[in-house]
Amino acid sequence: MRVTIVGGHGKIALLLAPMLVEAGHQVTSVVRDPSHVPDVEATGATAAVSSVEDADVESLAAMLSGQDAVVWSAGAGGGDPARTDAVDRDAAIRSMEAARAAGVTRYVMVSFSGSSPEVLVPADNPFRRYQDAKIAADDHLRGTDLDWTILGPGTLTLEPGTGSVNPDARFRDGDVTSRELVAQVAVAVLEDPRASRRTLVFGDGDVPIDAWLGSLG
Repeated sequence: MRVTIVGGHGKIALLLAPMLVEAGHQVTSVVRDPSHVPDVEATGATAAVSSVEDADVESLAAMLSGQDAVVWSAGAGGGDPARTDAVDRDAAIRSMEAARAAGVTRYVMVSFSGSSPEVLVPADNPFRRYQDAKIAADDHLRGTDLDWTILGPGTLTLEPGTGSVNPDARFRDGDVTSRELVAQVAVAVLEDPRASRRTLVFGDGDVPIDAWLGSLG
């Protein structure tokens, strides 16, 4: 597959790109800062420089032309509420519309376990702005005709990924997740129809990814 990773210099993306390359995919990683190009190219991916925060649907669609799949792994990083809305909500939604316009059918969203109205933190919690933005983006994705999968890891760590998950994880309950495991799950679901149009909340655990996907029913 020809796969574009948005947010290509993030920690998850830099782990994901070489896994996808090793699996035989052609990978393009989108970065905002030209100085990040060498890091991306070291993974075996092709770097594309674009500020998805500023790009409109038409320019994003042009960038995605000819691709088979998009993996959204970008984020504002918190701290600036306006930028959180601009990246985690608005740019993410534009990328979905751009994927549809470009004829890209597969879309994998790296979200988080708390992206649900059922587990909202209090309105005065600074984290709520990020949570609202992710909920809005994920809900928009579910309403499209894209072949989507939403990944919901919890608190991210730099521990090695084991290739096994806790399928019973929930927000702040068993959802601590290695970034490498998130990348492993993203690779696994990309071409697996069992993951199609599903929201998958998980953490580090002892159930192999393939067995987990096979249990989804």
